[in-house]
Amino acid sequence: MIIEYTRYRIPVGDAEVFESAYARAAVPLASAPQCVDYELTRCDDDPESYVLRITWTSAADHLTGFRSSPAFRAFFAEIKPYVAAIQEMRHYTRTAVAGRGAAA
Repeated sequence: MIIEYTRYRIPVGDAEVFESAYARAAVPLASAPQCVDYELTRCDDDPESYVLRITWTSAADHLTGFRSSPAFRAFFAEIKPYVAAIQEMRHYTRTAVAGRGAAA
């Protein structure tokens, strides 16, 4: 598995429309067999900063499988207006350092 992190800078006045677009985009994303899970988060300290995390079955499945699928076309149609707001988009591999805290 591979984890994609995408950082966005979205003006506060556009936040509601941005989040609505991602809620719609989540439908085809969730239907993609290459997608394991996803989460869109907004920074409390800097409300214009968002991070999208998507876990993919592999980088190749994301870049080749998903991006050539009808699900990607439907996903991209929703988020296309926000592509210019991407600050970073990268794939990461989990390490052995992981665990649960006492609050879990």
